Amino acid sequence: MDCLLLALLFLLQGVEGSSRHAENFRFCGERNQTKKSHITYQMRPENITIENSADTLKISAPFPPSLVNFSLPDKLGNYHFCLYWYQRDGIFNLTYGRNNYTLSTEAEPSFNFSNPSAPQNRSGVPVLSNVFYAYSKGLRNTSLSSAAVYSFSIRATAEDIRVHAIEKELRTLANYMKKPTGSMTIAPYGRLLRLELDLRQVVFEGESETFGTSTVRATVLKIGPSKASQDLHFMSELEVGREVHGFEVNLPKILFAQVRGRRRNAEERVVLMDLNNKALFQDQNSSRVLGEKVIGITVGNTPVSGLPQDVVLKFFHVQLQRNVTPRCVFWDVDSSHGRGSWKSDGCETETGNNQTVCRCNHLTYFAVLMMSSPEIDYIHKEYLTIITYIGCIISAVASLFTIIFFCCCSRRKHRDGTINIYIHMNLLGAIFLLDVSFLITEHLAFIDSEAACKASGMFLHLSLLCCLTWMGIEGYNLYRLVVKVFNTYVEHFILKLCLVGWGLPIFIVGVIFRVDQTNYGPFHIEVFESLEKSTNATICWITAPLIHNIVNLGFFSLVFLFNTAMLGAMVREILRQRNRGHELKHALVLLGLSLVLGIPWALAFFSFSSGSFRLVVIYLFTIINTLQGFLIFLWYWTMVLQVRKSKSYPSLNNSDSARLPISTSR
Repeated sequence: MDCLLLALLFLLQGVEGSSRHAENFRFCGERNQTKKSHITYQMRPENITIENSADTLKISAPFPPSLVNFSLPDKLGNYHFCLYWYQRDGIFNLTYGRNNYTLSTEAEPSFNFSNPSAPQNRSGVPVLSNVFYAYSKGLRNTSLSSAAVYSFSIRATAEDIRVHAIEKELRTLANYMKKPTGSMTIAPYGRLLRLELDLRQVVFEGESETFGTSTVRATVLKIGPSKASQDLHFMSELEVGREVHGFEVNLPKILFAQVRGRRRNAEERVVLMDLNNKALFQDQNSSRVLGEKVIGITVGNTPVSGLPQDVVLKFFHVQLQRNVTPRCVFWDVDSSHGRGSWKSDGCETETGNNQTVCRCNHLTYFAVLMMSSPEIDYIHKEYLTIITYIGCIISAVASLFTIIFFCCCSRRKHRDGTINIYIHMNLLGAIFLLDVSFLITEHLAFIDSEAACKASGMFLHLSLLCCLTWMGIEGYNLYRLVVKVFNTYVEHFILKLCLVGWGLPIFIVGVIFRVDQTNYGPFHIEVFESLEKSTNATICWITAPLIHNIVNLGFFSLVFLFNTAMLGAMVREILRQRNRGHELKHALVLLGLSLVLGIPWALAFFSFSSGSFRLVVIYLFTIINTLQGFLIFLWYWTMVLQVRKSKSYPSLNNSDSARLPISTSR
C-alpha cells in the first residue's frame, strides 16, 4: 500500500510540475530533511548531477541559472521531490514537496542521454531513497538504488542544436512582436524569411513537427512522392478565446507538381507560419487585421505564383460587426524601399457564417483585413467631391471679401471697432487659409517633391488648428460678454488673442515637425468604389494617425464642449430678457454664434453611424462646413444691414441687452 501511495504521489508531482509540453527528463526521489536546508544550483557542461547532504541539495546542469540558491521549507521530515526539464519551454524546474523552484529558464538545447553513472555513497552523508528517472524515449521510469550522488552524462547532436536554434529564434521573434524595439541587428521580417529557410532543413522524426509558442508557431510537413499526387489538407489547433480561433489550409496537388519540376522522387517541405501578432506587417495606413492573425505558406525554395488552381485558406472567427467587411490580402514587400503593404491581387474573398474563405493563386503571408463597408455609392463620392471644391472656393472668396471690406471701410467709419468684429475677422482669416490649403494639398501630393508635400501638410494642419483655436477664442469672448459679471479692461487684448490664436498652432505644428519630420507627408486613403475595386486618394497631411487623433480630435472635442456651454449660456440670457419684437434679431444672433463657435463641426461625431442616416450626415457636414466662411459672410452683412436700418440696434437701452454680442461696432 505504501508503494502505491508513493507512486501516486510521484504521479501527482509530475502533473504539477508539467507545462504545456511534456517533460524531456525527470528525476524523482525522497529526501529525509533533518535540519534546515537549502538548494544550490550551478551550471556544469555535459552533466546533470544531483548531490545530497544534510543541509544542502546540490544540483548542476548545462543550463544558465535563474537563481543559484533557494531556501527549503523549515518543517523537518520526509519530502518527495522531482526534477523536470522541459526542452520546448526552456524550463529546468524542481518540485520539493508543495514548493516549485525554477532553476533555469534557458534550458533549450536538446541532448542525447546516456545511462547514468553508478550512484555514489559518501560516509556520513544521508542518502536519497525511492529514486527513479526517465528521459525522452517513452519517458518510462527506471528505478535506481538509494545513494547520495547521481549523475547523468549528456551530449548534444548537430540536429538537436539546429532545433534549439529554431526554438530560440521563434522565441526571439515572439518577444519582439510583443514589444517591438529597434534592437534587432537584422530586420524582423528578414529574420522571419531566414527562419523559413532553417525550417525547411530541420531534421525531425515523423511526418510533421510544430515549433514555437502561441505568438509565433511554425509547422513543418514532409511531402513525399506518394503524397505529392494528392491535395494537402491541414487544420490548425483550436484557439479558444481569440477573435480568430482557427484556420484551415488546402493546397492543390498541382502546386507540388509545379514546385518539384524534374525532381520527381525528392521530398518537399511545406512550412506553415501561424502568427498571432501583426507587428512584422505594419503598413502606412495601420490596417486592421482580423484577430491579428497572419498565416504564411511556403513550399520548397521556389516562389509560387500564377497557379491554375487556387490555394484555399479558411479563417474561423467570431461574428463580425455589420458595418465591417472582411477582405483577403497578402503581404507584398517593395524591394526598392524594403517596406511592405497589404494587397489583394490574385485573391478572392468569400464570406460565410463566422468564417472567411480566401482563394489565392500564389503563396506568401495572408491575412484578412477589416474594411469599413462601402455604404456610400461611388456616385455619392463624386457629388461630395464636387460640393467640397465648390464650397471651399465660395467660402474662401467670401471670407477674403469680408476681411478686405472690414479693413478698407469699417475701420474708417468705426474707429472704436468692437473686439467681437476683430475676433470674427481673424476666424475668417483662418477659414480662408484652411480652404486654400485644402484646395492645393491634393495637387501637391502628385508633385515629385517630398519637401513641398511636407510643407503643404504642415500648412493644412496649421490652418485647421488656427480655425479650432479661433473658434475657442470666440467661445471665450462670449464668456466675457455673457457669463462674467464685471468687464475687466485688458491692455492690448486683441494682440494677446492673436498671439494665442496664431502662435499656439504654430508652436504645436513646429513641435510635431521637430520631433519627427516624417510626421508630415503623403497620406494615402483607400477609397472603395465597390467591395472588389478601390483606388488610392493621396493628400499631403499628417502621416501618423495617432497624432491626428490626439491633437486634432482631442483639441476639437475640448473646444466643442466649451463652446456648446457658452452657447447654452447665451440662450439662457436671451430667454431671461424676454424682449418681444426681437425674435428675428435673437435668431440671427444664435445662428451666427453657432457658425463662429464651430457647432456644425459636431456632425463629424455622427459620421460613425451607418445606413441612410450616415449618408445624410455626411452631406450636411460637407455642405455646412465647406461653406462656413460664406455663411459667416451672410450673417455679418445681415447684421450690418440691421445696424444701418436701426441706429438703436447696436446699443440697446436695456443693460442686459447691451451684453449680447450682436452688434458690428460698439
